[in-house]
Amino acid sequence: MTVSGDNSETKGIAPTEMIFEPILEHGVFRFDCSVEHRKAASPSVSFKNIKDREVRVISDNVPAYTPTCVCLEEKQVVTFEFSPGTSFYGTGEVGGELERTGKRVFTWNTDAWGYGPGTTPLYQSHPWVLVVLPTGETLGVLADTTQKCEIDLRNEGIIRITAPTAYPIITFGPFSSPTAVLESLSHAIGTVFMPPKWALGYHQCRFSYMSEKRVAEIPADVIWMDIDYMDGFRCFTFDKERFPDPSALANYLHNNGFKAVWMLDPGIKQEEGYSVYDSGSKNDVWVKRADGKPFIGEVWPGPCVFPDYTNSKTRSWWANLVKDFISNGVDGIWNDMNEPAVFNTVTKTMPENNIHCGDDELGGVQNHSHYHNVYGTLMARSTYEGIERADTNKRPFVLTRAGFVGSQRYAATWTGDNLSTWEHLHMSISMVLQLGLSGQPLSGPDIGGFGGNATPRLFGRWMGVGALFPFCRGHSEVATDDHEPWSFGEECEEVCRAALKRRYQLLPHFYTLFYIAHTTGAPVAAPIFFADPKDSRLRTVENAFLLGPLLIYASTLNNQGSHELHHILPKGTWLRFDFEDAHPDLPTLYLRGGSIISVAPPHLHVGEFTLSDDLTLLVSLDKNGKAEGLLFEDDGDGYGYTKGNFLITNYIAEKHSSIVTVKVSKTEGDWQRPKRRVYVRLLIGDGAMLDAWGMDGETIQINVPSESKVSELITTSSERFKVHMENTKLIPEKEMLPGQKELSRLPVELNNGNWKLNIVPWIGGRIMSMSHVPSGVQWLHSRIDINGYEEYSSTEYRSSGCTEEYNIIETDLEHASEEESIILEGDVGGGLVLRRRITTPNDNPNILRIASVIEARSVGAGSGGFSRLACLRVHPTFTLFHPTKSCVSFTSIDGAKHEVWPDSGEKLYEGNNLPHGEWMLVDKSLNLGLINRFDVSQVFKCIIHWDCGTVNMELWSEDRPVSKESPLEIEHEYEVTSFP
Repeated sequence: MTVSGDNSETKGIAPTEMIFEPILEHGVFRFDCSVEHRKAASPSVSFKNIKDREVRVISDNVPAYTPTCVCLEEKQVVTFEFSPGTSFYGTGEVGGELERTGKRVFTWNTDAWGYGPGTTPLYQSHPWVLVVLPTGETLGVLADTTQKCEIDLRNEGIIRITAPTAYPIITFGPFSSPTAVLESLSHAIGTVFMPPKWALGYHQCRFSYMSEKRVAEIPADVIWMDIDYMDGFRCFTFDKERFPDPSALANYLHNNGFKAVWMLDPGIKQEEGYSVYDSGSKNDVWVKRADGKPFIGEVWPGPCVFPDYTNSKTRSWWANLVKDFISNGVDGIWNDMNEPAVFNTVTKTMPENNIHCGDDELGGVQNHSHYHNVYGTLMARSTYEGIERADTNKRPFVLTRAGFVGSQRYAATWTGDNLSTWEHLHMSISMVLQLGLSGQPLSGPDIGGFGGNATPRLFGRWMGVGALFPFCRGHSEVATDDHEPWSFGEECEEVCRAALKRRYQLLPHFYTLFYIAHTTGAPVAAPIFFADPKDSRLRTVENAFLLGPLLIYASTLNNQGSHELHHILPKGTWLRFDFEDAHPDLPTLYLRGGSIISVAPPHLHVGEFTLSDDLTLLVSLDKNGKAEGLLFEDDGDGYGYTKGNFLITNYIAEKHSSIVTVKVSKTEGDWQRPKRRVYVRLLIGDGAMLDAWGMDGETIQINVPSESKVSELITTSSERFKVHMENTKLIPEKEMLPGQKELSRLPVELNNGNWKLNIVPWIGGRIMSMSHVPSGVQWLHSRIDINGYEEYSSTEYRSSGCTEEYNIIETDLEHASEEESIILEGDVGGGLVLRRRITTPNDNPNILRIASVIEARSVGAGSGGFSRLACLRVHPTFTLFHPTKSCVSFTSIDGAKHEVWPDSGEKLYEGNNLPHGEWMLVDKSLNLGLINRFDVSQVFKCIIHWDCGTVNMELWSEDRPVSKESPLEIEHEYEVTSFP
């Protein structure tokens, strides 16, 4: 079939090579479709220095890869072709697999609560692809446009980018390594801001802590205040009953070693007398509708106006509000809902024809479609600048949900509203890595999952790996079980304590990595193929990552500990070690040969660290008996490090005969070396170590025993580790209480033909995801316990059928080349059973068929063999990728043609108005349609219901009693079609 993005070929328009010029530095090129397109392109928002994109540099080099382009219907389609065996990464904040070949990504910042592996778009937009060639050489491709963009990687070796005309393509490389590409990218878009050291500790958050008392009792390095601290969700205010004295609370937290981060959303309550609204209206800072009046949208406070951060006057106004807000003892600010999210609208955001009065250097006055993807970044920039104004001696800390290329200059980020499932645990590793590969190294997920209830093992396992992510925060939504490290029983608490202890011991290493990232653009966390880009075995490893020379291997499988995994390691020396804390639920740690990393004593919070603390050096020699490592130290806050107030130490180790010597090779910075002891631990294999003490700055020597003695030490350590892990049990799972539904089990996968489904038998037999493989579209995605594809047994919404546990009666999921099917059956009460057969027929792989029936199984004789009134109600919730370009199209029985758009609200069709056996969800931006065919003799009513980013296309049977001889049935099918 033809899919969106291939339309240039179908229309017979031959693509042409793009024109190029060298910019910025060696190996960087700008491509445009023509000279006219170059002149018409909007200014860059991603580049730190806008002029760098516009100025040609003198160079005789020509690009190794030149893309082609074609312009169709105001869209510019750019295509790169690479050799087979090329791997794609990046594309910013995306779910699913680490390696992106076969995927398609859309950039349009979207509130995507409970997203899945195929959900696109998400909260951030990074039109960027990291291309790793079969040789290991690496190239970066940036589509420098703020507008809605499609990145199509579905065909091997092909990148196809589609966005409104005109925009330039910037390429970086090819260079010898992916790190070199990211460093070159950072010269264009800037590096991550240097975080204050406390921001690298553990952060504890919940939506929402409801009182000073509860907050003050949480043992964490940073406490977060979600939106409920406000007075009626009004930004820059405090609830007078629950937070009567925020400054006193901040002082209490500070005195106990905590920092406090408070939320600020962009939506400002439209209310005269509210000082922020009055001030903003007086200064004319709001985003306007097409008619010039302030746009009003519904969010948490109710009707709200939205600051126009594209304008410098507005950014200054916001920064001054932030400056005053900081005086309450606020240490950092959390910008949420800044896609911007808007409630009660099918697009989940403001209209694309809203008007922004942007600065000329950003693109001038433009509609919202132009600035949507950078709205969150510009809000984060304004917030960052406000914190700077409040205290120039402290580094700002901002966390943003929405972002764009370049947002790392102002803010950290997290991976949005994830779920408490094993799938999301596994996916969180790749998501953090993808953000790092797209220029944003300071990120992490909500540890334990935001939505739903984690089990003890899931939470402990997630904390084990989450404690080693660049940004480490636990967070969960309101009305879920407690998700703090001590909330899941003693076994889980012990694992969480060990995990966080690891993080604090490794803080010198983390802080050094961030200094390197800030000064060079190198990633903090990287996929393990960075250790050897030529090794194709490493390119799809998703449960391991690098922190510099430190390799972390985590288990994301429920019943398998990290020590039971098959660890695929890069070539060379990799030595396992731990902190005498090995546990099946904690990741396994390796240190690359040739490396030295610095380790601190464990503390309860960053403020307890002192320069006189003992310093531990972990040393792993390479095959030549050498190792080196770097340690960066400064005040942990402020900007003294930019004026020489720091100490960089290069440690080296070298083995001569049976002596390993460790010493300082060189230093940088004005600081004097602290007077402290150094504990050197030399890794020799399988967790075994040799050690020695000395003073920092002096030469320290370790005597290495004979080979036989070393072998004996390694064997003993290996056996001790094996026995310890065999005797250490996984965190036990808690028993489910009556009425509770387990959310952490793995769904059943049906994968055949053109369809891939995930089915949850134990909660309503729901289909929680429905992906069409050839088009790369996930038409349906839901959380495990609600929405998705549901069926009910009566006319009431969410009546019996959607939550009961279904049994799998029959399954044929063994052979991908044959027909796959699954039959589920659930008791819906009153002697009725709802049976569903889901099939992908082998004679037509384009079809997904669902046959459902309500049968009477044990209806009492007193009722004459008839059940209660029953109605088979099919209730799928489909995702809208382009809500303003989506509609439902059909021809009714009476021959009338219908095109039903989101602004029509809910529509009901029956009788001769029913669709005549099929209707179609049309996405006119993708040029795709999802056809739903059904038997009109079985369907008595059809309902279309539009919601925020979704549409329900319901099929209803008649409403009547059921007997064994007269079941209610609906058999229907789905097929994806394309059109020019």
